[in-house]
Formats: sequence, C-alpha cells, structure tokens
Amino acid sequence: MKTFQELGVREDIIKAITELGFINPMPIQEKVIPHLLNEINDIIALAQTGTGKTAAFGLPLLQRIDVETEKPQALIIAPTRELCLQIAGDLADYSKYIDDLRVLPVYGGSSIESQIKMLRRGVHIVVATPGRLLDLIKRNTVNMEMVRTVILDEADEMLNMGFVDDINEILTYVPDDRKMLLFSATMPTEIEAIAKNYMHDPEEIVVGSRNEGAENVRHIYYMVHARDKYLALKRVADYCPSIYGIIFCRTRRETQEVADWLISDGYNADSLHGDLSQAQRDLVMKKFREHNIQLLVATDVAARGLDVDNLTHVINYGLPDDIATYTHRSGRTGRAGKTGVSVSIVHLREKGKIKDIEKRIGKSFERKEVPSPKDIITKQLFNLADRLEKVSVDEDQINEYLPGIVKKLEWLSTEDLLKRVLSLEANRLLEYYKDARVLDVPESDKKGKKKNERNSSRSNDDKDRRVGEEGFERLYVNCGKADGFFAPNLIELINKSVHGQRVDIGRIDLLSGYSLFDIRKGDAHRVVSALKGEDFFGKRLYCEIAVPDKNYESENKGKALKRRKRDTDDDNAKKSRRERREERFGKSKDSRKRDRKDKKGEKPDFHGNYDKFKKKKR
Repeated sequence: MKTFQELGVREDIIKAITELGFINPMPIQEKVIPHLLNEINDIIALAQTGTGKTAAFGLPLLQRIDVETEKPQALIIAPTRELCLQIAGDLADYSKYIDDLRVLPVYGGSSIESQIKMLRRGVHIVVATPGRLLDLIKRNTVNMEMVRTVILDEADEMLNMGFVDDINEILTYVPDDRKMLLFSATMPTEIEAIAKNYMHDPEEIVVGSRNEGAENVRHIYYMVHARDKYLALKRVADYCPSIYGIIFCRTRRETQEVADWLISDGYNADSLHGDLSQAQRDLVMKKFREHNIQLLVATDVAARGLDVDNLTHVINYGLPDDIATYTHRSGRTGRAGKTGVSVSIVHLREKGKIKDIEKRIGKSFERKEVPSPKDIITKQLFNLADRLEKVSVDEDQINEYLPGIVKKLEWLSTEDLLKRVLSLEANRLLEYYKDARVLDVPESDKKGKKKNERNSSRSNDDKDRRVGEEGFERLYVNCGKADGFFAPNLIELINKSVHGQRVDIGRIDLLSGYSLFDIRKGDAHRVVSALKGEDFFGKRLYCEIAVPDKNYESENKGKALKRRKRDTDDDNAKKSRRERREERFGKSKDSRKRDRKDKKGEKPDFHGNYDKFKKKKR
C-alpha cells in the first residue's frame, strides 16, 4: 500500500491530514491524486459515497493553487447546501498549514451580499451550489477567467435534482483549457452526455463496479401491511438500542409526520426537509452530527450529499421510485471501511422493486421477521447490562453517598435489587408490547389468491370485519367512501382530535357508508370521545365501539333511505300545485301548448293566454 508521500502530496498538507487521523490513502485516493497532479486529461470517477472522494480531489487541488493570485482558480459544484458546506470545511482542515489560502462556500439561503463581499476581497477556491453560482455569474461578481480546475461532485444527484441545464450553462463561462473531474456513484446517460460535450479525453476510474451498492452494507427488508409501517419502524428502533441512523421518507409531509410521531412516542428524533429554513436545517444537522439526535427523518432532497460518520442504519420508510436513489440512500452508511445496515420497510405492492434493486446493485436482500416483543425486551435488557458493566465509577465521589443508599436498600437481596434496576428500563416496553401482534405479512398472503379461496373467505370477512385484532378494540365511525372519507382522512382526524400520547391505529376497513378501524384497547374510549361531534366537510361524525352482532351495513342503508325520503319530501314541498298534478297525471293540452310557445320565444300574458296578449300588444 502506498503512502501519501509516494502519491506526491506536499508535506504541509500531509501534516494537516495526519492530525485529522489520515494514515494510508484509500483506493479512490490512490488512483485520483497522482492523476490530478501529473496527467493532462480529465477524470470520470465512479465511487460510492464514503469512499474518501473529498480528499481524493481536495488534496491535489490545494497543491495546484497559487496563493499569490487572489482570484478563483478552482470551482467545485455540489448539489446541496449541506454538501457544499461540508466540502468547504474539509478543504479548510486540509489547508490548515497553507497560509492565506481562502475557500468560499456559495449557496442559496445565505446572504448573497456577504458572498459578493468575500469574492471582491479575493478567494482561491469556490465551492458552490448551481443555482446561487449562476446568479453570481449573471451579476458579474465572480470572475471565472483564472479557473483551471472544475469538479462536479455527486453529479448524478445534481441531474436527479434537475440541475442539468444550470450545469451546462455554468460550464460555458469556464475556460476551455481547464481540467475537469466528475465524481458520481452511478453513470446515467446524462452524465455521459456531459462528459462527451465538456470533457477532454476523459479517463474513467472505477472503485468497485458501475452502479453497485456500498460493499460493507447489509441489505434487509421487512414485509408488512401498509398500515403497520410505523409500528414496524418503532420495533426496528427498539430492537437496536444504539441505533444512529437516517429514516428516508418520500414526501415532506410524511417526513414531518413520522418525526412528530417518533418524538411524541419518546424517541430521540428530528426532521430534515425542504420546508425548513436554512438556519433550522443547520441546527438539526449540528445536533445530529453531535449525536444529540439518534434518528434523523429526511427526504431524499434534504439528505443528498450528507456526510455523517458512523451511521449504523439507513431505514427506507418506503422504497424510492428511482432505483439509483436507493444506491445513494444505502451509501450513507457502511463508509470508510465500517459496516452498516440498510433496512427497507415494504408492503406487498413494493415486492417487485426489491428484485429490481437487487439486479441493479448486484446484491441480495435478506427478508427478516419484524422483531418480536420478546426479542426487543431481551435486547434492551442486555444493552442495559452492558452499560452497567462499562459504566465508569468515581469511587472518591460516590463513596460519600454510598453508606446512606446501602442502608436504605439493605433489605433487598442482590437478585431483588437487580430485578428493580432492570425493571426501570423494561417496564415501559413490557406495558407497550403486552398485547402486541405479529406484523409480518406471511409469504402466502398475496393478491394472487385462488378464486375459490377468496370466495370461501368472503363470508368470514363480513363477520370478522366487526371484530378487532388481538390487543385492539374495533371502532365504528359513520363516514365512508361515499363521503370521500379514506384512510389518510381518518388518520389525520385522529391525530388532530386526540390529544396527549399518540394512539396506534391498526386495521382500517372503509365501506360505502361507514368505516371500521382498530385502536389499541387502552386508547379506545379516548378516541371515541374525541371523534364524537367532529365535522368532516359538513357531516357530523358519530363514533362508538363496534358491536360484533350489529349489522352496520343495513343500519346505514336504512339511514340513507330515510335521508333520501326526507330530501324528496323537501323537494316536493317546494313544488307548485300544478307541477305536482302534472307529475301525477301528465301535462294538459294547454300546458303542452304553453311549452311550444315558450320554445318559440313568445311571452304569454300573466294569465298564460297568448292570443289576448298579442291583441293587447297590437
């Protein structure tokens, strides 16, 4: 294995990176550093996140800078603000012993006036997001004439975010004789087009294989019903007491909802999405990097380019539509030689995506059973025992308080004392998981059931629909699909109306005139009282605990018939005597004559007599 000296890195830079803990170069660094220092042609580097890409281009880039020339000599374009700040910070660390070298991060959400002021004072390296950089170029505040190196980091992410036109426009302002490096985890056709149009005889450097997932990441998935995804997520978090990971959601709304649920359930979590201001996002990331947050719930856009060390898990709260996005998600963990786990919580309709991803990344997924309550509590107790073993004891300080504590607890045996210590940790979980059900979807539970199996179970479905699952109470609400009432409406209504601790919602059955749903037994009466009298688009809701023998379908049909009869009676009351007579016996000869005259546009007198009306008019 080569050293950084053998790769040609300067001593002042080696001194700085040694203090940061760099020992030997990583594979991507071994290939890129000497090429960037000694070769003329451009580079396309395909490597996963966490393989040391920033140092691979950053170390030789710093070495190529002429500090005496106070104009931008290198341009690094990154897809997100977080990655932009991270690269600028890393370059500042690497250049600790290079006097007067200035690196400027340029991104949206920060004061453009202060960035313009710094550019006028003189900078050597600009690290920018495409939108803000283009804005500065059009204001003629950034001079690109001296740029000799252009680096596109996370190029495939920039294309996914719709920056391809901005990239093409930016590159027209850069001198043709610059050296260009393109770093990407995957190689879509758009990147090949950029390479063809803007790069000079590019050499492709591949670490691993094209489009493959991170080598040290284990891929597992749990198959559950869509309604049980959040319950499965909590079990995964409970089963891994030392979890430190990112939970990826598809939308901003879902991201905020899942984060709010986790926080209300006592988990150390927060959200990261586009609706947050830059200051809020920076604060969340600061807390996450300092391990004050264990679980970060994020959208793909917000989490792109995040470089956080030692993530244990990446959790997909639903698989992405684009398979390349999965590669980027899973690449957040298993970095710098460490191992990681990519967990996917999927429902039956997403099973086909698992196979597509397996083909793309060249790795197989392991199907696991959702951790059972017994497994979770055992894991938590062993974790507590492990912490008790490893806790550091300051004997000088603790001995001052020990005699009084010993005297108070001397009536307890060692076993009793241990039981009480463990119960402090386990009581909450024991209570929560007391009546917990199995969440896994069996292999045989597929949409492709045989027709006779479906028919034989249909009669049982009607009977079982009114009975809650084990540990749950079945509730009835007088609103259904005919009212435009669907599962998201029900969940939103419960979250809005029920105050205090968040309630667990189980199976939901939506029918035409009403809905039935499961709520954990301890919360049933709280939900019933909260929903009674609530309004759903003008309809007053009624909620009660469902009675197994009660035929709600016929009851709601009867109510609907009464409602239609009442509406009909109201309409009839508004009709004139003549209209009611015509409906019953048909129209008279005079009425038919009036209709024909009306079609011709002739007006009758107030008695309806056309002839008299015409004579009067003449």
